[in-house]
This record gives sequence, C-alpha cells and structure tokens, in this order.
Amino acid sequence: MTRRELIEYVQRQLGGDEAAGEAAELGGRQIGRVLDAAFAGIAEALRSEGRYSHPGFGTFTIKAQPARPGLHPKTGEVIEIAAATTVRFKPAREFKTTLE
Repeated sequence: MTRRELIEYVQRQLGGDEAAGEAAELGGRQIGRVLDAAFAGIAEALRSEGRYSHPGFGTFTIKAQPARPGLHPKTGEVIEIAAATTVRFKPAREFKTTLE
C-alpha cells in the first residue's frame, strides 16, 4: 500500500462516498497532514523513549545491532559489518488474529 492508497483508505473509512457524490469530512491533504504528524509522533517517541505502543496493534522498539563479522558475497572474504540501530515491531495478539 502506498501513502496515496492509505490516504484514500482513511478517506473511505471516514464516510466519503465518491459514487454518491459525498465528500469525506477531511480532504486528502488534511488526512495526509494527520498521517505525517502521527508518524512524526511515533518517530519522536522512539527517539526519546525507545518505544511506542499502540493497543490492539503492537509495539515498536529500538534495537541496537552490535558490529559482527560477515562474508563478502563475491569474494568470500571476512568483513566487519558495522553496528547499527534498527526498529523492531511486535504485533499485538488482537492484530495477529486478524491476519489468520
């Protein structure tokens, strides 16, 4: 799903019926701004607290990956893979059951 598709989905969920000529309460630009603000809030929570939890959906956490040895795929030479920070997601039980 793309950003545009997500905006259109939210617009449909808010009651805009394009076939009947009804407009959603929020326009596409407004929904886009709301989504951008929500994702910025999640990113800020991860930066400041190291986690973000949304009940019924799941929890995002920061995970530090230590440096480790690896193999160069072409030469087979042992190389050092740099340490990195990444985001992990653990889905909530309710969310997992919707995927089954």
